[in-house]
Amino acid sequence: MSTAGFNSQNGAGTGQPYSNGPSQNPVGLQQLPGAGYGSGHQSPFNLMQAKAPSPSVPGHYSPGPFQPLPPGSPYHLSPSPTAYPAPQGQPLLTAPLIGRPPSQTPPHSASSSPGLRLIPAQPTPPPPPAVSSSSYHQNPLQTAAPAWHYNTSQPTMRSPAPMILPPHGPVANNVNPAASLAGQSLPPPPLSSAAYNTSPPSPHLSQTQSQPQGLGMPPTSLHGYGQPGSAPPPMNPMAPHTYQPIRPAYGPPPTGPPPPMRPTPPPTGPPAASGTPPPTKADGAVAGNGPQATNSYNHVDSKMAGLAQPGPPGRHLGHYPSLPPGYQNTSGPPAPSPMHPAMQAATQPYTQAPQAYQQMSGGPGMAQLSPSLASMSLQSGTPEALRVVNLLQERNLLPPTPISAPTPCLTQDLQRINCSPEVYRCTLTSIPQTQSLLNKAKLPLGLLLHPFKDLSQLPVVTSSTIVRCRSCRTYINPFVSFLDQRRWKCNLCYRVNDVPEEFMYNPVSRSYGEPHKRPEVQNATIEFIAPSEYMLRPPQPAVYLFVLDVSHNAVEKGYLNVFCQSLLDNINALPGDSRTKVGFITFDSTVHFYNLQEGLSQPQMLIVSDIEDIFLPTPDSLLVNLNECKELVQDLLKSLPSLFQKTMETQSALGAALQAAFKLLSPTGGRMSVFQTQLPNLGVGALQSREDPNQRASAKEIQHLSPATDFYKKLALDCSGQQVAVDLFLLSSQYCDLASLGCISRYSAGNVYYYPSYHHQHSPAQVECFQKDLKRYLTRKIGFEAVMRIRCTKGLSIHTFHGNFFVRSTDLLSLPNVNPDAGFAVQMSIDENLVDTQVVSFQAALLYTSSKGERRIRVHTLCLPVVNSLTDIFAGADVQAISGLLACMAVDRSVTASLGDARDAMINAAIDSLASYRQFALTIQQPGLLAPACLRLFPLYILALLKQKAFRLGTSTRLDDRVFAMCQLKYQPLAYAMPMIHPSLYRLDDLTDEGALNVNERTIPQPRVLQLSVEKLSRDGAFLMDAGTVMYLWIGRNCNPIFLTQVLGVPSYADVLDNLYVLPEIDSAESQRTRALIGWLRDQRPFYPSLHVIKDESQLKASLLQHMIEDRTDSALSYYEFLLHLQQKITK
Repeated sequence: MSTAGFNSQNGAGTGQPYSNGPSQNPVGLQQLPGAGYGSGHQSPFNLMQAKAPSPSVPGHYSPGPFQPLPPGSPYHLSPSPTAYPAPQGQPLLTAPLIGRPPSQTPPHSASSSPGLRLIPAQPTPPPPPAVSSSSYHQNPLQTAAPAWHYNTSQPTMRSPAPMILPPHGPVANNVNPAASLAGQSLPPPPLSSAAYNTSPPSPHLSQTQSQPQGLGMPPTSLHGYGQPGSAPPPMNPMAPHTYQPIRPAYGPPPTGPPPPMRPTPPPTGPPAASGTPPPTKADGAVAGNGPQATNSYNHVDSKMAGLAQPGPPGRHLGHYPSLPPGYQNTSGPPAPSPMHPAMQAATQPYTQAPQAYQQMSGGPGMAQLSPSLASMSLQSGTPEALRVVNLLQERNLLPPTPISAPTPCLTQDLQRINCSPEVYRCTLTSIPQTQSLLNKAKLPLGLLLHPFKDLSQLPVVTSSTIVRCRSCRTYINPFVSFLDQRRWKCNLCYRVNDVPEEFMYNPVSRSYGEPHKRPEVQNATIEFIAPSEYMLRPPQPAVYLFVLDVSHNAVEKGYLNVFCQSLLDNINALPGDSRTKVGFITFDSTVHFYNLQEGLSQPQMLIVSDIEDIFLPTPDSLLVNLNECKELVQDLLKSLPSLFQKTMETQSALGAALQAAFKLLSPTGGRMSVFQTQLPNLGVGALQSREDPNQRASAKEIQHLSPATDFYKKLALDCSGQQVAVDLFLLSSQYCDLASLGCISRYSAGNVYYYPSYHHQHSPAQVECFQKDLKRYLTRKIGFEAVMRIRCTKGLSIHTFHGNFFVRSTDLLSLPNVNPDAGFAVQMSIDENLVDTQVVSFQAALLYTSSKGERRIRVHTLCLPVVNSLTDIFAGADVQAISGLLACMAVDRSVTASLGDARDAMINAAIDSLASYRQFALTIQQPGLLAPACLRLFPLYILALLKQKAFRLGTSTRLDDRVFAMCQLKYQPLAYAMPMIHPSLYRLDDLTDEGALNVNERTIPQPRVLQLSVEKLSRDGAFLMDAGTVMYLWIGRNCNPIFLTQVLGVPSYADVLDNLYVLPEIDSAESQRTRALIGWLRDQRPFYPSLHVIKDESQLKASLLQHMIEDRTDSALSYYEFLLHLQQKITK
């Protein structure tokens, strides 16, 4: 398999500046003629200065002890005594092909992506440098191989592990070796190159400040058995008062000499009024606080919805739920708490109990932390995270309740104020001290972010002085060190900064001389209302433009009625203020504009038929103020469905409509919502069908995952430059080439919504989903003209981004719109040894304009310990975060190399990590497939990804369905993506209130999570499968009649309707419990999963069975067979 694949820069063709990833020459982005950001329009804001790039980390890790397996050689293992017995007459280890056969000539790649471990057959000189962005980061000497290197130095190669075909079924994953030769050295292509070809990654982003000598000690093994120590006081003692975000804005410090330094009791009166900001320099920087980033991030509506997401309290590693031994008929681990992790987070406050301020002569340096970490080492027994699990013998590995994120091994005081895992999650909660140690662990290092998540508790600070490091521009946070009252040391670059005079005043306690108790130093997630010094122009208004397909196909679908009615119902709930503007464009073979100027008695439609040279007929009256023209807008929405009722236009000029919408929004920026129901077939951007339905199931390799034209990507980059985001709603049962159309949203920070079988009469479940999703879309909070930068402690660097965005400079993500449902991921490497570092920090700063016209900065800071032991690295592994990051990387590998390469790389990721654990972390070698308890689900999640719609082979999968599944894995936050990767199965006919949650006065049952196997289904029960975007309620043929009567409202199984998608509201305990559980599951995600009630003979039963990850199919291994395959490769 090729190393080409995991750079994932979301970028342009080789050498092309329009890369949605780190750019080699950020300056070039503003100097290129033609389409793109900076071509003809000046950026509205000065960008924050990027950190000085440091040299790229050298290549890959060494392959370890593994040797290539001869192609096609069968593997034979003696069955374990506790293993599944082989069926009679069938060999035990006959398995379908998962990895592709190794090619004789491995393709070249220009990257040093993680994990590739193919070993060359004989020493050969390195190949010439190639250009490819499909790997972790740039290394021109890398050759291709089918796995990922996690930022290591000696590139080596190893053939992917071949597997034996089953006795029947199609052969999966036969890859043409030439398919992965993408990445040969080529001259830079023109701007019209394919959108998914990514540019070479930029130098790694890292700080250049050196750490003072003598401030730290070598890290202590978090899970070793050293001498116990006493924990020191926290770096920054906690504030004595809980911060109330609903208070008025904080005021200025009092005048006159400072009062004596002593703690002050809680205030009884209101906080002081706002004061005057300090003088500013000519360039807009705040005096006395170093250079300020102009036009920093702003916006958050005053009303925050959702759950609070503070981090869970610290706990000792010995208290994880343990799994009983034995593979058959055993129950899973007990739940640590009946409360769902999201609810646990909601119950914990941001600020904590009073702590006395202690000034240390040398400051609370990093050395102070070492004894506390040593004291957390367990003195007896093995931590639960490191308990050795033989995966071939312990079958019931799933915990009975949803899995929560692991807790970093920090002092309780630090962990209490750490960033919530719902917002900020790292694949390794213990950071390796060196890159070589990370290479040895064979685990990816990266972050998964949900930066604009809805929060119910969000401290908002108004201050004329936003305190930042004068060197690296880090925002002051709970993990900085106060050397004394007047100086603080940055936790990212270690520079000592002065404390501004205004920061000496604590607005919470209304006392002076306690900078360590300010809200900025007590909350890992905080939002600033930026002063005027951060702006170069007035914040833009909220602008919404709707672009609607009104062709015959669209009218036949019937979506216009639903859209118009939904917008009428929610028009007063659109986020905005008195400046909010709206506009409408419709299109078929022509483009229609609507004059809604104030004073007209009715809307006026203007038709432009020249789609080759589109223009705006009346530019000043097409976007109108919503408050002033609301009646005209409502009249248009009422008449629009009937206006095209009898149209016979079958063509679609989507490209021209998008060009017109871009011209209309360019002066202000805003949000473009596009509704499309067919393949665009007229004018610019016209597409042709590239899918052969007859090859869906039999294809050995999937073609056409990359766009057919660069028109939509180039237009998206133009939109991004003018602060316009494009959201695409695709409602079609026919092929629409989502791989091409999706670029318009991907590179403009938009969303893609897909309803593959939408029809207003034939698919009521899809209509309900569309209605619910549209309501959420129209009313959720939104941030405009946003940028986001991620900073990390000196010695670490970020080299690859995943998500929907455009990388404006090496580490600045351009987000014309930001919404609370968007997730991002980044890959990281260790550039410098962290020998004198006890903890590292990561800070994400999001600057945006709120719908109310405020510039705001939301800052999240995460702190993690540094370790020098391989066992500590494994103990801190977050298996869900690792799986989510690997899924993002596999999507990029599928597009830039091949789907077979991506599948092989995921398999090898599991082989590598478990082999490294066996070789380096196990103290006593044992037979079997061994894993630490924290990684016990890793093979299961990898198998689930291989069977996921995005990556599966041998099963009929529509191309648009596959591409949309890939979009979701890249864009969805981890909490929403995990049910799509590994669904949850519950039994519903025996629900009780035992262990139930109480949420908003509702009782939510918490049934046990079952394994995804048909053997868990019984014909006398009813089972619910939650697969993220869809739910299946399977009714057994002999289901309890009480359940049928009390929940479904029918007397017998035969009376259950075939297309039932809504449960009737019956006044019974069984009905209330069932509907409460389904409603609670739906409330935990921003999109609306449809519900399908299916019987044993229903057509949808096949869809249900495709989610049974642990069962064998004609083209995929069962879970047990997959474990045997991993074991053979590891023990070779």
